[in-house]
Amino acid sequence: MNKAFILGAGLGSRLKKLTEKLPKPMIPVFGKPLIEYTFDHLNESGIDQFIVNTHHRAQAYTDHFKNNHYNKTPIIFRHEPVLLDTGGGIDNVSDLLSPDPFLVYNGDILTDLPIINLLNHHTANNNVVTLALRTNGPSKHIALDSNAGRVTDIKNLLNSGNFGTHQFTGIYACNPKFLKYLKHKEKHSVIPVFLKLIQEKLLGGTVIDDGNWWDLGTRTNYLEAHKILSESNFPHYLTGEKNDSKKNYSKESQIAPDAKIDKASYIGKGASIGSGTNIINSIIWPNSKVASESQLVRCVVRHGQIAKGKLENIDI
Repeated sequence: MNKAFILGAGLGSRLKKLTEKLPKPMIPVFGKPLIEYTFDHLNESGIDQFIVNTHHRAQAYTDHFKNNHYNKTPIIFRHEPVLLDTGGGIDNVSDLLSPDPFLVYNGDILTDLPIINLLNHHTANNNVVTLALRTNGPSKHIALDSNAGRVTDIKNLLNSGNFGTHQFTGIYACNPKFLKYLKHKEKHSVIPVFLKLIQEKLLGGTVIDDGNWWDLGTRTNYLEAHKILSESNFPHYLTGEKNDSKKNYSKESQIAPDAKIDKASYIGKGASIGSGTNIINSIIWPNSKVASESQLVRCVVRHGQIAKGKLENIDI
């Protein structure tokens, strides 16, 4: 399996100001776009072809990936003038996916879970789709028969009486047969398709609790991920110069000697931090500025913006 489809077209409405001028997968995480962590993760797992659907602020992708490559991996961007949801989005790129097996990866997650475990489980079984699951998470909506390795219900939509025991990670491996289950050229979710596969005993699930996993679809999770992961070895597959998450600032930022910056914060490339500032659990995006004598608590300062004064829980 060497192809992956990354869902990058969502509006990111839960992130409010943070996605006003950027698609959700392009928001900076430890100074680089979230989607680059996705690409690194997929590359590490042997994936060497990326397909990304776009809609909101689509030009941000092509402006950043000017030659439609990430490192040496080609990226195909396919625009959706009208949002097609997950099922419609996959159908819209079916000509690029068929006739090979492929991986689907939600564009708003940050993880270093071992994808190889998912690929091995999928290859060893006859499921049309196999979901990567975790035993812990905020939305345990997937009912799993652990012995059979099959999903039996989602949010009790099939009236099984089981409202869910496992968290869906947003990553799944697909047999090309999956494409035949999708509605052609129609907006639709994959959930009804998954329910049909459950009824046919063709939706697999495998538990992967190793590694970190975050849904960055909310501002709270965005800030909390920086706080927790700054003191971990995330992502485990990047080391040394390739992994800048050990530091809480870019080497190309300008920080006054007396500025105080806690470990839960991050200062991006080209950012300027003035004298006498105190920055707590805040993310300063590239090329932005924090004025002297300012105090920021749980704030995000976006590209090119200036933060000044005593601020808390505010996005600039």
